[in-house]
Amino acid sequence: MKPNPLFHLAFPVHDIAAARQFYGDLLGCEEGRSSDAWVDFNFYGHQIVAHLAPNEAGHETTSEVDGDQVPVRHFGAILDRADWDALAEKLKRANIKFIIEPHVRFKGEVGEQATMFFLDPSGNALEFKSFANLSQVFAK
Repeated sequence: MKPNPLFHLAFPVHDIAAARQFYGDLLGCEEGRSSDAWVDFNFYGHQIVAHLAPNEAGHETTSEVDGDQVPVRHFGAILDRADWDALAEKLKRANIKFIIEPHVRFKGEVGEQATMFFLDPSGNALEFKSFANLSQVFAK
């Protein structure tokens, strides 16, 4: 059996040092290769690359999902519930401002999930979620 492919995402940031502090120090993503203009991170086993592009960073548009205005452009990870809870507490202790507070959406429905949204220092939106039943990630 072939292993699952790794995901790669490149995204814009205002400041490489701030990206290192946020993704490396706060979120615990190990740093890979880098230059003055970009830095690779191990994001839960996947490769993300912060590129210095101040004019492209941030988010503007939202879309309604289960009563929340979700940033259309966002990325994140699906964690088990214990890791999700620990991350939510860590972010609260670090005084990270949530744009959508940690909560459970689709409660009692197919796809029930804990979710939270927050911004990195460049205004890029991140979502971390944890499904009540991981087999329902793609359920209709």
